[in-house]
Amino acid sequence: MRQARRVGLDLEFKTGVKKCRHMAPPGKAEGARTTRTPYSDQLRMKQMIRFYYGVQEKQFRNYYKKAERQEGSTGYNLLKLLEARLDNIVYRLGLATTRQEARQMVSHGHIEVNGRRVTVASYQVSVGDVVSIAEKAKKHTRVLVAIQMAQQRSKSTDWLDANLDELKGIYKADPQMDDLPPEFSVNLVVELYSKC
Repeated sequence: MRQARRVGLDLEFKTGVKKCRHMAPPGKAEGARTTRTPYSDQLRMKQMIRFYYGVQEKQFRNYYKKAERQEGSTGYNLLKLLEARLDNIVYRLGLATTRQEARQMVSHGHIEVNGRRVTVASYQVSVGDVVSIAEKAKKHTRVLVAIQMAQQRSKSTDWLDANLDELKGIYKADPQMDDLPPEFSVNLVVELYSKC
């Protein structure tokens, strides 16, 4: 909650439900003014994206370096790499209620990619990969609750094909910029890291 209040955005930590009455940063009075600089905006955007995907600083920097080496827009490549993480795909398919729960399901061995168990949350899912819940985990109450919440949430994406009846989904294509969260101004992150 403190992270969500710090960046001023609901980071979907608690299944998309707003838990905070006020979104003032922690430790500040609600009416207090702060001076915003270009650097503070860049840092805030980087932290917002990092918290949203639940990635540590070093890992985020490595994603940035990898995105920089790829052809095309560095900002788009960065978000594409973050969206292709296995824990994020499990969450987007509706097989978990939060990204943290998705990460735990992956690390506990409840998720399979193309029929093989994968226990690394940062595993990069490729186009055409089938992500499914392992047989032993299909009857877990957490999974069943996640499916019910996913049906209520009904956030369909063009780049994922979710089949909640069979508890699996296909990563059909890379997400386009329109599919990514509109709050993210990735150019600020590129400007921040280009100074380093």
